[in-house]
Amino acid sequence: MLITSSSMLTKDERKAYNTEFWEDFRKFMRPYPSESGKRVNWLNYPTNIRYLYVRLDANNKFAALNFDIQPKDEGIRSIIWEQMEELKTVLTASMGGDGGEWLKDEYYPSTGHFSRIQWKLEQVNYFKPEDKEKIFFFFKNKLLGFDDFYSNFSEILILLAK
Repeated sequence: MLITSSSMLTKDERKAYNTEFWEDFRKFMRPYPSESGKRVNWLNYPTNIRYLYVRLDANNKFAALNFDIQPKDEGIRSIIWEQMEELKTVLTASMGGDGGEWLKDEYYPSTGHFSRIQWKLEQVNYFKPEDKEKIFFFFKNKLLGFDDFYSNFSEILILLAK
């Protein structure tokens, strides 16, 4: 049976598929150290700032790497966003020339307001085995690019966050 969306799976099947997909990705990324030379958990990228998150998302339409800025304090979010805008050229270069989509004011009821920089791979389906490799390579390239940027500029963001 060809699975094209999560609605075609039971809750337990979805959970098993998710676990397998992300565990396969973890194994795929194991040979790649951080820019610092250290081993890193690529599924839980360490920003060292409690309200900055690198999130991977995949579904039946696209795959995305999201850099989310979500402090509760609007002023801190604004300062970090402005600094990221100052670093946009460098970030774009690290991401292979892909500037991503800059979303200054997003809102989810569960998390409140946040800002997001998103890099997307369109027209891939998380549930199609033939798209898995495309998604993994997209995530790998974007994570390594982001790591290159963050390794060089994280101190600026950490100072702003204090």
